[in-house]
Amino acid sequence: MHRGENALMVLNLAGLRRFRWILFLVLLAAVATFSAKWFLYRLYPLPYRQSIEQRAAQFNLDPLLVAAVIRTESKFDPGAVSRKGARGLMQVMPSTGEWAADYLKIPDFSADRLFDPDVNIWIGTWYLDRLRKDFGGDLVLALAAYNGGSGHVKDWLRSSQWTGEQRTIEQIPFPETRYFVDRVMKDFNRYRWLYRRGR
Repeated sequence: MHRGENALMVLNLAGLRRFRWILFLVLLAAVATFSAKWFLYRLYPLPYRQSIEQRAAQFNLDPLLVAAVIRTESKFDPGAVSRKGARGLMQVMPSTGEWAADYLKIPDFSADRLFDPDVNIWIGTWYLDRLRKDFGGDLVLALAAYNGGSGHVKDWLRSSQWTGEQRTIEQIPFPETRYFVDRVMKDFNRYRWLYRRGR
C-alpha cells in the first residue's frame, strides 16, 4: 500500500468517526427533547379538557388560562379543600358557589356539588369572567381578585399599595395572592408554549 493510500484511509476513518459522533449527538438531542417534552406534558397536564374548553368558550376565556388556574389552585384534584373551605378544582368558596348557582340557574345546588368537576369549572369560569369584566378586562387584576377578593384589590389600587400591573405584583400586600397571580401567569405561559405549538 502506498503512503498516499494510507493517508486517504486514515482520513476516511477520521471522517467516519466524526460522522458517527455527530449522528450520536443528533440522536441524543432528539431523545432529550422528546423526554423533556414528555416530562413537561406530565407536569402541565390537561385533564377535564372537554369541560374546560366548553366553559372557557362560554365565558370567552382562554382554556389554557383556566387550566393554569386549576393547576395552581388544586393540582387538578377535584376533592381539594383549602384551609378557608374553598372546594374543588378551581377552589370555589361555598358562598360564591351559591351565588353563582343562583345566577346560572344550576338546579339542586349544594356546596358538595363543588366537588363535581363540571359544576366547579362552570362556576369558577363564570366567576373569573365576572371579575375580569369588573376590572375592565384586566386579567392580572381579575386573578388577584379571584384569590384575594375584589374588595381588597380595589382598596390596594385606591390606596396606591399596588399599581395593578403584572410587573409590580411584588407590591400585592397578601403573600398568597402575590404567589397565586405570579404562578398562574407563569403556568399560563407554559401551557400556551406546550399546547399551542402542538405535540
